[in-house]
Amino acid sequence: MNYKKLGDIVKFVSNKNVDGIATILYGINIDKFFMPSVANTIGVDLKKYKVVVKNQFACNRMHVGRDKRLPISMSTFDYPFIVSPAYDVFEVIDATVLPEYLMLWFRRSELDRQCWFYTDADVRGGLSLDALKSIEIEIPSIEKQREIVAQYQAVENKIKVNEQICEKLEATAQTLYKQWFVDFEFPNEEGQPYKSSGGIMVYNQELEKEIPEGWEVKSLLDIANYKNGLAMQNYPYDTIENSLGVIKIRELGIGKIDENSDRCSNNISKDVLIENGDMIFSWSGTLKIDIWSGETAGLNQHLFKVTSIKFPKWFYYYSSKFHLNEFIRIADSNKTSLGHIKKEHLENAFVFVPNKFKLKEFNYFFCENLHLLENIKNQNQKLTQLQSLLLSRLATLEG
Repeated sequence: MNYKKLGDIVKFVSNKNVDGIATILYGINIDKFFMPSVANTIGVDLKKYKVVVKNQFACNRMHVGRDKRLPISMSTFDYPFIVSPAYDVFEVIDATVLPEYLMLWFRRSELDRQCWFYTDADVRGGLSLDALKSIEIEIPSIEKQREIVAQYQAVENKIKVNEQICEKLEATAQTLYKQWFVDFEFPNEEGQPYKSSGGIMVYNQELEKEIPEGWEVKSLLDIANYKNGLAMQNYPYDTIENSLGVIKIRELGIGKIDENSDRCSNNISKDVLIENGDMIFSWSGTLKIDIWSGETAGLNQHLFKVTSIKFPKWFYYYSSKFHLNEFIRIADSNKTSLGHIKKEHLENAFVFVPNKFKLKEFNYFFCENLHLLENIKNQNQKLTQLQSLLLSRLATLEG
């Protein structure tokens, strides 16, 4: 096996944005991709920030001990952008190493554990530059690197295509839900369309006069129960062999539990366990509702598990998703932060519930749509596992 130290195959650069040409500021997500920065840059001199160009890497060594991950990413953009002056920027200088292959090595959970082991005693657990440079990378032949990168990217592209399909299915279902259950854009017995006030509805007696005969007005709190997860300090812990990962907000919808996730004993109440196919509601920060497509896990305190749904699963999913989008839209229009979903939000989010005949009539499309979404998400969960397997085999390559 041919191993080389990172410091021997890359060159650290510090090109400042002195001409001010690069105006896009990115941060690095903990899942190792660049994302738009949320930092307040008013009055900040962006000429002091570092420029990153295509195939260059940027990493943040400051929080590795705390997050148990090395936030790092390689630019695939065709334009230059800027990152924090505190980030390290480097580029590959060894002709026997593909930048894309090196990025795959950085995605390995084994590398994250190694970096975590090297961190200092600071409360955030910083990783020294010397420690980063000392990390050894296995370098197979350039042909083998191309083969590995092609395999990984094929899986990655399939995941992206599936995600795009899910987005289109979601958008179509939300449009139809609004037409059929908010605006009532379908004909009544006289052939005339029902019309409602739409949007977030405030309950009053006039509301019931708008709806077709046999329909009901219910709140999101009426049609389901919501079970909160636990704070980590309240979870019992057991041996690693007898433990489960804990779902946090950032893992919602991804369909996997990270190997570095917090762990809890599997001998806990089923009320705070989430299983494949269960519905979860993020009520704090990243407001979102989704169907879990991963292994059994514990539930973080910022998530609800939705149980005892009194109507078809699809009806709750799309009605709650519609209202969640409305909450966010109203908060954005008022230039305020919603922050948390509270009990009164659910009590005052009213939905029109069709009679059983209409539910059956609508059932075919929405049930099939949701079933397809679940299947695609399960497929992505398997593809994500395949990605992890490909990354874990990098250290056992030959040739």
